[in-house]
Amino acid sequence: MEQLDFFEVPSPCKGICEVNNKGYCKGCFRSREERFHWFELTNEQKRNVVRLCHQRYERIMRAKRKQMRDAALDPQPIPSQPSLFDDEDPTQ
Repeated sequence: MEQLDFFEVPSPCKGICEVNNKGYCKGCFRSREERFHWFELTNEQKRNVVRLCHQRYERIMRAKRKQMRDAALDPQPIPSQPSLFDDEDPTQ
């Protein structure tokens, strides 16, 4: 049985419109082809694109969380700052 579509699937565009290093929009996570052909897609195809965008977003967020956890576990040493009041060279 075919489902009837009463409403158009809205565009997931967030108005950011910048591309990341993988070629996906940083705002909505659509590929170039998905953005350019959005109005030619059926509602079913649009829902599939939105699902894919959500998966891409989740994948990027997992990678960012992992990167933050790794940075917290292995903090970079803070370089010591020489005193403003000593006339001596701090490296000696």
